[in-house]
Amino acid sequence: MSRTARAYWLREPGFGEIRSADLPDPGPAEVLVRTLVSGVSRGTEALVFRGGVPEGQHTTMRAPFQEGDFPGPVKYGYLNVGVVEVGPDHLTGRTVFCLYPHQTAYVVPAEAVTVVPDDVPARRAVLAGTVETAVNALWDARPLLGDRVAVVGAGMVGLCVARLLTGLPGSQVTVVDTDETRAELAEKFGATFARPGDAPGDLELVFHASGTAAGLQVSLDLLAADGMVTDLSWYGDTPVELNLGGRFHAARLGIRASQVGEIAQARRGRRTHADRMALALRMLADPAYDALLSGESGFDELPPVMAELASGSIPALCHTITYPTDPVEDAGER
Repeated sequence: MSRTARAYWLREPGFGEIRSADLPDPGPAEVLVRTLVSGVSRGTEALVFRGGVPEGQHTTMRAPFQEGDFPGPVKYGYLNVGVVEVGPDHLTGRTVFCLYPHQTAYVVPAEAVTVVPDDVPARRAVLAGTVETAVNALWDARPLLGDRVAVVGAGMVGLCVARLLTGLPGSQVTVVDTDETRAELAEKFGATFARPGDAPGDLELVFHASGTAAGLQVSLDLLAADGMVTDLSWYGDTPVELNLGGRFHAARLGIRASQVGEIAQARRGRRTHADRMALALRMLADPAYDALLSGESGFDELPPVMAELASGSIPALCHTITYPTDPVEDAGER
């Protein structure tokens, strides 16, 4: 007997809607998950909402369980926490994280979900995908004991990177942003805050997560000789212009891209995607991450809310979406 769910779709750039979805019966190696809460990854999902994914990056930018194609219609998203209603005994009834779009229920392979630890609330667990990105960035950059580090861009990704860095003994972590209201957040994450013109220089490492060319330029300017910027920003179809005529060559500076689709080279072959996600969820036992959960709406409100998030009229870091608590409906019972 088929089951039904509801899903958020971007019909075309600038216009979202709720559609119904028929769910298959889960097989022996699959799970049926009822969503409890999902998170809007504001930077990436706003770019998708505006139709800003370059044509040459349509394949690279696909989410694991995306349906449709850019620029639309497309079902896109990847921060989903739910409870397993049907599945193997060791998963049934467990709260799990999955890289799934905004949908009330879904069927996926059992290996696609990760059990949320008991000490991590479901709403905080939506940050797992972002913390996973931060974990991968640290694997890429390989910070050392006592490093002086800056994180340019105090958004979701940047603050998650900063929190992981502050756990490194002896580290000095500065969060750099043009928005002075982020100073309190930086302090909650154990870092100091500075505006671009006031940030300390001569740093061993800089992580860039502002999504702007200006932020990447600041990142380069803060480095010591032979330093490296690890760039986590996604620029979409926006050109990036840099001034490389100053000390860039003389000081032998570098820019390294970090992207969560692949395991960082330093850990590739020894750690799996599942290992990395499980580690990210363990990191979320830290209640400091609750400071990133800045707003909440119901699932049916998602079409107008996504438009407001994309326009910036809702000033959110991670805006969470709550879902009905009813069991998944069988089509034959309607």
